Amino acid sequence: MNVVTLLPSATEVVFALGVEPVGVSHECDYPPAAADLPAVEYSRIDADASTAEIDRQVQEAEESGGVYGIDVDLLDELDPDLVVTQGVCDVCAVDEVLVHDAVERIDANPAVLTTDPHSVGDVFDDVRAVGAALDREERAADLVASLRERVERVRERAADAERRRVAVLDWTDPVMVAGHWVPELVAAANCEYGMADTRDPSTPREWVDVREYDPEALVVAPCGYDLAQTRENLADLTDRPGWDELTAVQNGDVWAIDGNHFLNRPGPRVVDSLEHLAGVLHDGFETPSRDVAAPLSELAAAR
Repeated sequence: MNVVTLLPSATEVVFALGVEPVGVSHECDYPPAAADLPAVEYSRIDADASTAEIDRQVQEAEESGGVYGIDVDLLDELDPDLVVTQGVCDVCAVDEVLVHDAVERIDANPAVLTTDPHSVGDVFDDVRAVGAALDREERAADLVASLRERVERVRERAADAERRRVAVLDWTDPVMVAGHWVPELVAAANCEYGMADTRDPSTPREWVDVREYDPEALVVAPCGYDLAQTRENLADLTDRPGWDELTAVQNGDVWAIDGNHFLNRPGPRVVDSLEHLAGVLHDGFETPSRDVAAPLSELAAAR
């Protein structure tokens, strides 16, 4: 079966089920073999721009054809039987409508499977749905069972840990508090997440709201950014009025997590994200490696 995956999380699911796609998106980089596959989709955004400039470009692109495009000629050449796309966020991956339009323009007649996860349970349901489309139902069921067991292990271990007020930011200019599955991950780590509920979209928030919430622990994980990119944009936060007065800052409980690979990818590694969160929020859990997470003060010192 020729499978094309148009977002990183779908690529990770397909690989985890033992199938290598014939085409992927330009952002697909895990597992490492995915980075060598033909990219069917491309971005119209300059990923090296500042966070504020990227936000401006995204808004402009959404008003003039969308953030992403599809190489229809390449899609036709790959002759797909299945195309996996998403409906959760037009900024994170190509719009579902563009996918259907592209499919109508090629000779093949592939099935289009749209994932639309807004919770951890939705992520697991998507794994099963992809498994069914690939005729890998049993393998998908085993994978989901394993992931659920890991979630429960974290939940059980964190049950007696100190429950703290937490915020996770998935963009820094404008400030956005992570929604969708992230509140559920924080709750599984036995912490309070008072600025968003599970399934809420990630939306811009007023900085005064973050100051009033005053998180005791703060995690910065901009969508699509690795730690190096987060480091380059630290001033988005550290130059804001009242930054030094936040309880999390004063207590040294501000961490950056690789938002490109974790927290923002609703695939099998959403459970890795939970384990990394537990590792930065609580003693007694394994602290993530420095290529995954680092104290913000450490990043600042390396600038």
